[in-house]
Amino acid sequence: MSLPVVLLSVLLAVAVILGAMLVFRVEKLRRAGTPILLRSIPAAVDEGWRHGTVHYRDDSLRYYRLASLRPGPNVTLPRQGIEITGRRRPEGTETEILEGMQILQVHTKGRGDGAYELAMGPGAVTAFQSWVESRQSERSQRRRSA
Repeated sequence: MSLPVVLLSVLLAVAVILGAMLVFRVEKLRRAGTPILLRSIPAAVDEGWRHGTVHYRDDSLRYYRLASLRPGPNVTLPRQGIEITGRRRPEGTETEILEGMQILQVHTKGRGDGAYELAMGPGAVTAFQSWVESRQSERSQRRRSA
């Protein structure tokens, strides 16, 4: 076998493996999460949106981007540090992609310091707000026994 044939065979094998990994990830995430669009802010009105799913944990919200091969979450927001600072309707060309969705502006403190916008359907907004509001108060932490 010549060198070009071997190289093409190796590249084809790598492409097939990466494609299979991407398909597996997308199927796994679509089955288990809540679909949303997320972007870091500040950003231009119609730029930076990424499709993905969120998974709620007791202590954090984990965002998995659909078009990523990363095995873990792409963004992790600590539950105690999440603050919903506003909401808005899609503007400009966002209306084509985000039709029927609401956009929440969220600031975080702690591990996932930053500002984000989350676009989701009305039912997902209700679930997200309930999850944030039902967190344990920082003042109600149990005292350690001596």
